Amino acid sequence: MAKIIGVRFRRAGKIYYFSPRDLEITAGQNVIVETVRGVEYGHVCIGAREVSDESVVQPLKEVLRVATPEDDEREEQNRAKEDEAKRICREKIAKHGLEMKLVAAEYTFDNNKLLFYFTADGRVDFRELVKDLASVFKTRIELRQIGVRDETKIRGGIGICGRGLCCSTYLSDFVPVSIRMAKDQNLSLNTTKISGVCGRLMCCLKNEQETYEWLNSKLPNIGDRVTTDDGFRGEVNGINVLRQTVKVVVTLDNDEKEIREYGASQLRLKSRRRKDRKGKDGQKAGGDKGGQKGNEKAMQDPDLAALEEIEKKDQKEGKTAL
Repeated sequence: MAKIIGVRFRRAGKIYYFSPRDLEITAGQNVIVETVRGVEYGHVCIGAREVSDESVVQPLKEVLRVATPEDDEREEQNRAKEDEAKRICREKIAKHGLEMKLVAAEYTFDNNKLLFYFTADGRVDFRELVKDLASVFKTRIELRQIGVRDETKIRGGIGICGRGLCCSTYLSDFVPVSIRMAKDQNLSLNTTKISGVCGRLMCCLKNEQETYEWLNSKLPNIGDRVTTDDGFRGEVNGINVLRQTVKVVVTLDNDEKEIREYGASQLRLKSRRRKDRKGKDGQKAGGDKGGQKGNEKAMQDPDLAALEEIEKKDQKEGKTAL
């Protein structure tokens, strides 16, 4: 077992483990620690506790000291200097004519390094910019390209729910989000409705995914043939996942068809058609024709095509939050 404390360096940022040594450190305090970037000022969000050795990345760095009032004041001064650093950096970017958007500037606690975070559509040759900035700030300069999710996490904002964005309030790591989650939750495949401020699929789609997967596992698929508890046979016409009800087109004694609603427990499945077939069976069932139909459907549905493009960008950028 290893004794650790959990430290964050930005709001809703990743939690890093450090050894408290023999210091009495509690959650809510600020500490000075040494990281790969240099000496940093962090906030303790997990008090001293013991964890298994497997959950700790060795070697475990030690806390240098509990932050003093002088350290707190220095940290405030560093944050105050960042606005001026951003202003100067924007001027230099314009001077060099670079296609990049500056998002944030960040001093390390010891001022040995100044980091600039930016977004860009592709690779940017900023070597001359780094030299120019180093001559102005007289310290090590690091430019780091980030994705639009990280940009939104840094800037913050309000989501369509009216609350602060998940990524900037509590989400320390980005989770994979896919179009399938929206389909499982019976959401409209409209980019404006299931995309966040960052333009990517909303992170909150993941929040209820496990519940929807469990609820969907208890329901038939649309098109399945079922037998009802009152003796009728029919085809599933619609489902309500949250209410666990199913609409079935049944054939009456006079051969007329009627749509009736049943609870999931009132149905007996006759033959289930799987939505997602995997392995060899899936390849045989789909074939080239299936892929061709999928492409045609994407061409006919611009919203779905746009969502698929967003999903590809997500996979390309990765999901690592700052």
